[in-house]
Amino acid sequence: MLSPRIALACALALGAVPSALAQDTQRFRTDKVEVIVETVARDLQNPWGLAFLPDNRLLVTERPGRLRIVDPEGNLSAPIGGLPRIAARGQGGLLDVALDPRFAQNRLVYLSFAEDRGEGRAGTSVARGRLSDNGTALEALQVIFRQEPAYTGPNHWGSRLVFDRDGNLFVTTGDRFDLRNQAQNPANHIGKIIHIKPDGSAAPGNPFLNREDARPEIWSLGHRNLQSAALNPATGELWTVEHGARGGDEVNIPQKGKNYGWPIISYGVDYSGAKIGEGTRKAGLEQPVYYWDPSIAPSGMAFYTGDKFPAWRGSILVGALAGKLVSRLETNGNRVTGEERMLQQLGERIRDVRQGPDGFVYLLTDSRNGRILRMKPAT
Repeated sequence: MLSPRIALACALALGAVPSALAQDTQRFRTDKVEVIVETVARDLQNPWGLAFLPDNRLLVTERPGRLRIVDPEGNLSAPIGGLPRIAARGQGGLLDVALDPRFAQNRLVYLSFAEDRGEGRAGTSVARGRLSDNGTALEALQVIFRQEPAYTGPNHWGSRLVFDRDGNLFVTTGDRFDLRNQAQNPANHIGKIIHIKPDGSAAPGNPFLNREDARPEIWSLGHRNLQSAALNPATGELWTVEHGARGGDEVNIPQKGKNYGWPIISYGVDYSGAKIGEGTRKAGLEQPVYYWDPSIAPSGMAFYTGDKFPAWRGSILVGALAGKLVSRLETNGNRVTGEERMLQQLGERIRDVRQGPDGFVYLLTDSRNGRILRMKPAT
């Protein structure tokens, strides 16, 4: 049996410290740079979403229904009060968090969550409230969007929050595991990208504003379960990544009014192995920019624009749950030109990926003992 010192040396030679020996810092090789991954905070239960406050503290959600502030030393605040009624079951609970673009003036925080609608039903909702001056509560909380209809099932809620350059909000939803083509139906919010003003009303320019048979909040349709979304900093366009079934995870650039095919077309198959829909292509339905087969179960994404990893500028960093990795996608315009899979030796389900104001990359690990991690260059 190897001594701990020899085992550690062997692990370092292979490019990572195994989790049994790891403390707060691990070192990994990637194609372009050697990185250090350090623990910023721990003891979070299934953390889901992350946002950076102007004073360098972090807001983090925990899926069971807690919102906390994390200071630069990694200390967790007590749970913030004033949250809405949250249905914490299955894949649902408290999900994403985003700051209003004018947070410095209005202190508004937006949350997406599985909302308990009564009688065993729940749906993806978005609420906003003012973070109190002492940071202990959300004040004057309002639910500004409710996905309709609500379901009894526990899966496929979406749901990322992204502000566009005009200050309107994109909300990604899931298909709620409903294969009856509801993602194709513009009369509901199932399997759609939603585009709303900060008060929850439909954003100007939405494609279905003047249709009586469609929801005016819809931006695009035909989606399965979107758990990654970010604005391309070069163009201002929304990019998303959504879960397929067995295979068929997709990168898309959702355009207003367009149909992305689920469940009529897919590059995956059903969990039973059965064919889904009509194949991989059909006229009038959009093709993905990139897809994974087999699935990596993507969640959380960020365009890297910082100065700490210059070789990564322009790349998209995507977390993976089942894949337990970070996928770095190289891009050229609206094309994905290559992929590097990183941090597989970490052995963690990666729920969210964010670039911090300091230019480092922050990750959330999805477990009952979840952590906030920071990825830095090794030199």
